[in-house]
Amino acid sequence: MLLLHGHPQTLAMWHLVAAQLTRHFSVVCMDLRGYGDSDRPPDDASHSVYSKREMAADALAVMSQLGHSRFQVLAHDRGARVAHRLAADHPAAVERLLLLDIAPTLSMYENTTRAFATAYWHWFFLIQPPPLPEALIESDPERYLRSVMGKRHAGLDAFAPAALAEYERCIKIEGTAQAMCGDYRASAGIDLDHDRADLAAGRQLGQPLRVLWSEHGVVGQCFDVLGLWRERADDVSGGSLPCGHYIAEEAPALLLEQASQFFRRAS
Repeated sequence: MLLLHGHPQTLAMWHLVAAQLTRHFSVVCMDLRGYGDSDRPPDDASHSVYSKREMAADALAVMSQLGHSRFQVLAHDRGARVAHRLAADHPAAVERLLLLDIAPTLSMYENTTRAFATAYWHWFFLIQPPPLPEALIESDPERYLRSVMGKRHAGLDAFAPAALAEYERCIKIEGTAQAMCGDYRASAGIDLDHDRADLAAGRQLGQPLRVLWSEHGVVGQCFDVLGLWRERADDVSGGSLPCGHYIAEEAPALLLEQASQFFRRAS
């Protein structure tokens, strides 16, 4: 099972669930490119370097290197967008996927409301032309991180001190601000081109897909999560959980229950 984290976090976000999952699965946690301790390659004009297609290729390479040609995926936020592309581009590799607190990227941009834009202001801040977003983040990276994470439902109390310290350490690594902007600029550009190409070709996800969203989060309040995913996949289930956006840290027991029900255990 591959676990992929969200923004502006690292693989440390799985600290309350990964050990439990290892009772039944071989678990792989990785930092997305641009985050944690992964590389931060320079962005290009098209932002293809940080496209979800390239990030998905990273994940596939990691799993292949570890000897896993077919696997299941549990992913949150940005990592869930990578997982969507991974399942679309490499259907033979992905057996099942459980995505946390996202709707399809194209659908979210096309159906953006004032409420969503206000709550998810960082989506529109990070895609602004360089160097302004990068410069503002780099002036006080911890403040940026705490502003994004701390103003959601549970505030900063949702995060264990050691995990929060790890997020703060990594956001201060040189090149992180540029990489995060590249990630979001790709999602507002080349990633949408890839999604539109899938729609035009009638390509659907064939794998079993479960989507969970937070009862107190923005995604479920602003979008028909199940309805939008049923436009993109053949076998969709899911529902809301009584927590905020950071499901793995706010409601780990509920997430583990869902994962136990959904994923196929190793024999």
